[in-house]
Amino acid sequence: MAATSKENVREAILAAAREAAMAHGYGGLNFRDLAETVGIKAASINYYFANKALLGEAVARRYWEDIARDLEDVSAHASSPTEALRRYPGIFRLSLARDNRMCLSSFMATEYDALPEPVLKEVQAFADVNTAWLRRQLVAAELVAPNEGEARARAVYAAVAGAQIVARSRADITLFDSLIQSYREAGLLPN
Repeated sequence: MAATSKENVREAILAAAREAAMAHGYGGLNFRDLAETVGIKAASINYYFANKALLGEAVARRYWEDIARDLEDVSAHASSPTEALRRYPGIFRLSLARDNRMCLSSFMATEYDALPEPVLKEVQAFADVNTAWLRRQLVAAELVAPNEGEARARAVYAAVAGAQIVARSRADITLFDSLIQSYREAGLLPN
């Protein structure tokens, strides 16, 4: 198999695993199902990922790396930090709009007791990336003092992730939208 072809298979496995985890969490990472989705033999996945924990770790790492890039893209294309903060819930909304999926890291975080330590660290990195970005935007927008930024960032992250969980439980994206609007009206997020 050529190097490019090997890389394509690895990327296809990661993409299929991401979708499975967004729909079913860490518990939904099943080599047989993933192999069927990718069109390879289940044993072939072991060539790329020796076990489920290594696959889960790679998927969770890729997820927070992708989100970090998405957040920087939001910052780069927003007219101000306040505008970037207004756009932030949209990242979570996209998952709901895709067949009522949920943020992979939020889903995996609910499986805390079942996660191997390396997977848990990558899941926690997702929250850290989000709160660090939110803190920078909140402080730059002068919505909080620098010493209050971390607490407010965690509150915003928890509220938006929570809104996604509630909306997913009802399969109702309009519920997500109304919760986000209520956060804006309450002053947690800028209008």
